[in-house]
Amino acid sequence: MLSVTRVSPVDAELSWHGKAPGAAGRIVEFATEPRGPWTILTYAPLGQTTYRHPDLIPTTHFYYRVRPYYGPASRPVDVTLPRGAFTKAEQRQEHTWAPPRTIRRAGVRTSPVRRPSATPTDLRATVMHANGIRFTWTDHAEGERGYLLEDRPRGGGSFHPVAVLDPDINSFGLITLPNEKRASYRVRPFTYGERSNIARMTTGERPAGHG
Repeated sequence: MLSVTRVSPVDAELSWHGKAPGAAGRIVEFATEPRGPWTILTYAPLGQTTYRHPDLIPTTHFYYRVRPYYGPASRPVDVTLPRGAFTKAEQRQEHTWAPPRTIRRAGVRTSPVRRPSATPTDLRATVMHANGIRFTWTDHAEGERGYLLEDRPRGGGSFHPVAVLDPDINSFGLITLPNEKRASYRVRPFTYGERSNIARMTTGERPAGHG
């Protein structure tokens, strides 16, 4: 069950409850029309039950829903990048290794995405430069809605998605953030569960002196 509260004229606070056995987490979505299009705000850990959506368009209807997502994650790989910021020389590189792609492999068995046998294998992280990593893995999932690349910076508490990829992708290059010099990474095929009810809120006028 999802509810939304207007905590200021242009700020929304969402809260939800309900069980989702076996889920990896929940996605939180919004739209400005009852039938969408819908935009994903966040991939929330399963234990998270609230979300704040700030600085909204004044005097506008907003619609919200949540739904669980499922799929088994690969074993993580640890990556330590060389020192150095993202340089102008790196920015000028074509990074032809980075776009998501599908590397065809013969003889790979696949399973429905929610089964343990759909777990990605052979996840490898190749350091391309001081701020770039190319990931490759073997895709065993069928019927997935896409793949999530998740990371946990060294010292962080849990994994969070850093990239959402199309189905059947098994190669992707990440340009990292400063706090990702030392991090663990994993990949997860995913599919969605049932949608929650739709919660609606209308924003007010923006307060004077704000924006």
